[in-house]
Amino acid sequence: MFENLILDPQSTSFLSHKSHLRDSFHLPIWLKVMYVHVIAACLAMVSGAVNFSSGLLAKSRKIHRLNGFIYVVSVMVVTLSSGYMAPHSTGGRAVSIAFNMVNMYWPAATVISVIKARRNQFTKHRNWMIRSYLFCFTNLFIHFITFVCRSGFGLPYDISYTIGVYGAIALNVAAAEFVIHFTRRKAVDILHTAGFDKV
Repeated sequence: MFENLILDPQSTSFLSHKSHLRDSFHLPIWLKVMYVHVIAACLAMVSGAVNFSSGLLAKSRKIHRLNGFIYVVSVMVVTLSSGYMAPHSTGGRAVSIAFNMVNMYWPAATVISVIKARRNQFTKHRNWMIRSYLFCFTNLFIHFITFVCRSGFGLPYDISYTIGVYGAIALNVAAAEFVIHFTRRKAVDILHTAGFDKV
């Protein structure tokens, strides 16, 4: 957020890596959408993290639901804004397809999580929330993998970025299933402690 909004608000460094931009690309509009995208992503990351707090869940379900609403709205804003930016992605069509896959899966996982909560299936709600929340770290993983590919293996930026995007998606999915598997028993205990009889 610091880099996108303060250090380089015109995204000069990031845009310098883009090639073959479409005629539909308009920098002022793209920048405004990018600002909305970044702010919404930060809100999703913070609100999602807060809602995993067992203390908050036990203390106030009302705040948990309100914060969950903020998370859901933030995810929808992130994916909608990403949908606008996807056609202009660094790396071309292959990366655009990957981002559009994320833009379908992430909100779907989030909605499924909400549905499970409304049906009092709280363990499944938590599991789908984990699957959803890991995608808040997509950008972080993309830039980390891109850095490794470029600095460690000397690959061109666009190839490194493409590997970063697909690698981040795979890492998100794998990490979510890892967390779900190894915190299953603890999650049940937390839900019982918070007063959820049906898990």
